[in-house]
Amino acid sequence: MDVLQAIILGLIEGATEFLPISSTGHMIVASHWLGIAQNEGNKAFEVIIQLAAILAVVANYREKFSLKYLELWKKVVLAFIPLGFVGLLLHKQIKAMFTVEIVAVMFIVGGVVFLIVEYIQRNKVYPVSRVEDVSIRQALWIGVAQVLALIPGTSRAGASIIGALLVGLNRKASAEFSFLLALPVMLAASGFDLLKHYQDFAGAHFAPLIGGFVVAFVSAWLVMRLFIRFLERFTFVAFGIYRILFGGLLLWVAV
Repeated sequence: MDVLQAIILGLIEGATEFLPISSTGHMIVASHWLGIAQNEGNKAFEVIIQLAAILAVVANYREKFSLKYLELWKKVVLAFIPLGFVGLLLHKQIKAMFTVEIVAVMFIVGGVVFLIVEYIQRNKVYPVSRVEDVSIRQALWIGVAQVLALIPGTSRAGASIIGALLVGLNRKASAEFSFLLALPVMLAASGFDLLKHYQDFAGAHFAPLIGGFVVAFVSAWLVMRLFIRFLERFTFVAFGIYRILFGGLLLWVAV
């Protein structure tokens, strides 16, 4: 992998990780189109740019990392448990599902779900407008919804946001809870991958690693801030339409 490819993948990871459009799906497609082989070295690179996205959450929500928000973090951890348990139990079966066709279909399904939820709840007054006010029950149901993200192309952010909307969080609070929930999810996934691929860093070229890391961090940090501003004025309809169009394009290319 050269520096330009690393920068492109870092940009895609950072720009899509926290949006409801499946970063994994975009990374699979981008790697395929760039001709990047899924070897051990490149998998190790993906761990690095995921760590950059984690750091972007910390940078954007550093005020939440205090004892004052301990109850909120307990709920975040609770919401992580369903995904962590199912992912650990079925990780081999999940990896077998990573195909362009499955990613494309789940893009479309997820897009339709977003449009349906926005239509059904178009006049709804959401009782929870602050992420700190999420209840234990709501957190658990969001965690259950997030399990669907184990299907490639579904989107972890998308599944958790849909779950949050359905249990009463408004759009801004849904997105912010999804951001915070990304921390234990990505730490667990990156930690697992790091244990598997740490030896692959020995022969790695550090210029692509550094370039990808910096670009992933900056783009993730910026996208999170812009996404919250977007949701203060608009709905998720645009993301639903994008998912359907992108999924259709993938199916067309795959056949």
